[in-house]
Amino acid sequence: MKEVFARRRLAFLQRCSKYLRYVLNDHFVLVLMVFLGFVSLQYRQLLSEFPKNSWPVLFLLVTISLLLLFSGQVATYLEEADQTFLLAKEGSMATIVRAAGLRTFAVWGSVQAVVQLILLPLYLAFGLPVWGFAIVLCLLLAGKYLLIQRQLSSFYQQRVFDWSGSIQLEQKRKQGILRFFALFTSVKGVTTAVKRRSYLDWLLGSVENSQGRTWFYLYFRAFLRAGDYLGLTMRLTGLAVLVLFTIEEDWLAVGLVLVFHYLLLFQLLGLYNHYDYQYLVQLYPLENGVNLAGFRRLVKGILYLVFTLNLLLAFLLIQEKSWLFLLLAVGLGLQEIYLPLKIKKLID
Repeated sequence: MKEVFARRRLAFLQRCSKYLRYVLNDHFVLVLMVFLGFVSLQYRQLLSEFPKNSWPVLFLLVTISLLLLFSGQVATYLEEADQTFLLAKEGSMATIVRAAGLRTFAVWGSVQAVVQLILLPLYLAFGLPVWGFAIVLCLLLAGKYLLIQRQLSSFYQQRVFDWSGSIQLEQKRKQGILRFFALFTSVKGVTTAVKRRSYLDWLLGSVENSQGRTWFYLYFRAFLRAGDYLGLTMRLTGLAVLVLFTIEEDWLAVGLVLVFHYLLLFQLLGLYNHYDYQYLVQLYPLENGVNLAGFRRLVKGILYLVFTLNLLLAFLLIQEKSWLFLLLAVGLGLQEIYLPLKIKKLID
């Protein structure tokens, strides 16, 4: 049993490492290094000129600590077939789950300790002695351990291992990791779920009811209801807006907005293959290329809507207006040059 789950863990980690090279590409690493340098500089200035009104800093410190405390899920590497083929080994699952909990505590406890050590100067700036920081760190680690034990207890129902619930939790954990990699490249095994979202039906009703708009309607419907396209668009747009409001360095704010815009463009390309396995759409009496036209019209409409919002906010919030020309040029280039090339490559 231990060897089986060890092989599964190694296989999943190797799979993630293959996707990681697409995440840490040259452009993203450059932006990440610049962003870390900016954060380090701001952190140093905060410590050298600690504000008298320190409530926002305290709120940020508590927020980071709580986020780290509640982060992390136990990785069991269970699969759907296990509830049938490993049912006879149910007695061994207690050892497997316990080992998974210890690994989770070791990984996330280490992350929590490292981040808290980075934040140690802030604790000292608030007047907390080193021994007090040690107590806080021990309490946070103890809280992390208790939360992990609570997760482990959720794998059992009346002292019987809950195969179905445990497998669903593991599949949800894996899907969360794979969806992150899907922000940067095509990932196999990412599942989608359909949500009605009836409060958005009026948007579908606004689409013109004509034969030429059939594929546009289908792609628009998939954008609103299928997968996480709508949620991802809202999150990336929110991040871009947050960057414009919070980052004072104009060049960095514009660069991050363009990065989020590129990620949104890349993710929307997945809509094109959404109906590949729906064979009934092949029966539609429509000319070839209508689906491509509808897809291009929808993606461009979404990108231009988001880009216009970012451009207006940048015009109001950015002090050095020359950066607006860069935002405008690169944004239009992504939508008018890069997007058609990606669509052509996607079709070929």
